[in-house]
Amino acid sequence: MDLKGQVAFVTGGTRGIGKAIAEAFARKGVHVAVAGRNQEKAAEVAGSLSSLGIQSAGIKLDVSNADDVKRAFDEILKIFGRLDILINNAGITKDGLLLRMKEDDWDAVMNTNLRGVFLCSKTAIREMLSRRYGRIVNITSVAGFMGNPGQANYSAAKAGIVGFTKTAAREYAGKGITVNAVAPGFITTAMTDALPENVREEARKLIPLGRFGTVEDIAHAVTFLSLPESGYITGQVIHVNGGMYM
Repeated sequence: MDLKGQVAFVTGGTRGIGKAIAEAFARKGVHVAVAGRNQEKAAEVAGSLSSLGIQSAGIKLDVSNADDVKRAFDEILKIFGRLDILINNAGITKDGLLLRMKEDDWDAVMNTNLRGVFLCSKTAIREMLSRRYGRIVNITSVAGFMGNPGQANYSAAKAGIVGFTKTAAREYAGKGITVNAVAPGFITTAMTDALPENVREEARKLIPLGRFGTVEDIAHAVTFLSLPESGYITGQVIHVNGGMYM
């Protein structure tokens, strides 16, 4: 169950779930490229990962921009010479009830949360095909399965990731590339910390385990799907939500 020496690329890796995933990889000896919209934050996270004894790089990236994605992957290959694992984690929210939702807010969420998965996966697969090996893990959400009031754009994008994951898994299963997804439930992050206490309490009542998850809970599932030994798992969604959705 060894990942040491492999190279992983984590989008949206400067905070929260993405940062936890990058740290989990680094502890397993994986070299990590961390991407985010803020170059300074990406470099800061990369520096902290390097202290764990691995090679790391911070990359500025807008996953919705095709030219930016190509540049980022070219940079990764120049630095590391290979790519074994892609984690599509970058995502944003622009909430609002459906009748009040602006078209720009719909487009922004779809472009980052779904188009970004398409662009990064397409570019990564080209590299992975040359060695007939790769692991892609897409971060979807419980909202993509249950829906969530005020998040028509977010829920639609996250549901779209599931369909994309299954199709990509079928297309490249014969090439040694697995494509899976992890669907977090309510996870303790800056986003959930900003919710009113009464909203958090109502959410807890929906969770059989009675608590919000941690970013480490998600990182454990992601690293499991990234293992060479997980090569017979593809096109699947692992739900990490304390039983909220079964």
